Amino acid sequence: MKNLQSFFTVFFIIIIVSCQKTSFIDSPNAAISFSADTLHFDTVFTTVGSVTQSFKIFNKNDQKLRLTQVKLMGGAQSPYKLNVDGAAGVSFSDIELEPNDSVYIFVSITINPNNEDLPFIEQDSILVNYNGNNKYVQLQAFGQNANFYHNQKITANTIWNSNLPYVIVGGLSVDSNVTLTINKGCRIYFHADAPFIVNGTLKVDGEVDDSTRVTFSGVRLDEGYKDLPAAWPGIYFTSSSINNVLTYAIIKNAYQGIITESANSNPKITLNQCIIDNIYDAGIVSIASSIKAVNCLISNCGSNISIAAGGNYSFNYCTVASYANAYLDHKNPVLYVTNAYDQNQTFALNAHFQNCIFYGEGGTVEDEVVVDQQVSANLFDVTFENVLYKNKTDKTDPLFKNSLKNEAPQFDSIDAGRRNFNFHLKATSPAIDKGIVTGILIDLDGKPRGTLNLPDLGCYEQ
Repeated sequence: MKNLQSFFTVFFIIIIVSCQKTSFIDSPNAAISFSADTLHFDTVFTTVGSVTQSFKIFNKNDQKLRLTQVKLMGGAQSPYKLNVDGAAGVSFSDIELEPNDSVYIFVSITINPNNEDLPFIEQDSILVNYNGNNKYVQLQAFGQNANFYHNQKITANTIWNSNLPYVIVGGLSVDSNVTLTINKGCRIYFHADAPFIVNGTLKVDGEVDDSTRVTFSGVRLDEGYKDLPAAWPGIYFTSSSINNVLTYAIIKNAYQGIITESANSNPKITLNQCIIDNIYDAGIVSIASSIKAVNCLISNCGSNISIAAGGNYSFNYCTVASYANAYLDHKNPVLYVTNAYDQNQTFALNAHFQNCIFYGEGGTVEDEVVVDQQVSANLFDVTFENVLYKNKTDKTDPLFKNSLKNEAPQFDSIDAGRRNFNFHLKATSPAIDKGIVTGILIDLDGKPRGTLNLPDLGCYEQ
């Protein structure tokens, strides 16, 4: 009998403890907190959808807490969508939180098109009800209508204007003997699966002001993604492409910036006051082609400029620089030039670099300029005149005339950790007044070149 009483005593203790563990706090003073009181979505293109964001609801009590309701206030008509514990919907009931535990609330948005050219704001809120309390998390997204191109081929001469941005899904191509003209202020955004293939001719007519330059970048503009390299494939000029001219164009965050092969015109590509930045593989890849570049900035790429299989090249007043950062290691020279395609094939090479800066830091590169001349009966004419460059070895020194070796260019401000790269020159830079007059009258900012003294090296006049 005594053993039986002991058994029941233990049994009831277990029941009491069990009940205590599973009881819910019902006081309106129960403490909960949110990891965010507002979710902001940067520019979301209509019909495309956004990145998914999230916040957490914390139960800060030593008892279980029941969330009576988590509800999207805009209901089924809201452009926002919720997901709670793997379930999608607009309203969720009786969500149990263990003591000192939390739950994730995931939010995404798809915005329907409207008739507005300018960005617009979509707002909503999420109600969290518990123990008679109502708490709200605000939702805010900037929507943007756009011209959408899905796996599209341009088969007739076409002009793009800047009333709406252009969003490319699946890829865009320009037919042979067809010209696509992109006017000032256009913004072109590419999905990760969307290469830009030019079989014909590309004309980019940007202007000097930030709002009038033409920008090519990835479609993801939300925080954490907008600065990632390799966000889209890049611009590929095929063997049939001719007479391409890009003026005040910005190409950024691609896997490869510009890829060109074969020189059916001289130059095949002209780059005037262009910026190629934050490219994962190479800013410019040229195979047996022809490029003329003036006042261009090619910065922070896996390989900034890579030239192979010969061709014809002229680079004047260009800054070619890379710094190791959180996204890209600096492990390749900023300029690589060779007349070879492989071990058995060499071609004529004519390449001239004037008034340029070739520089890098923070990586494993000793020679920022590598010229690889393979034995060939073909022309090999590579020269550097009035440039600043960084090389540990002296292999290429005979190719340089009136140049500065291993002197820091003293860019205005470089903070790789914060991704702050300002490639203007300080007043104390050794590159100031070290240029040679070549008839180029402005710099990348449209500022006059060398009005009182000799021009400066690089894309920016001090």
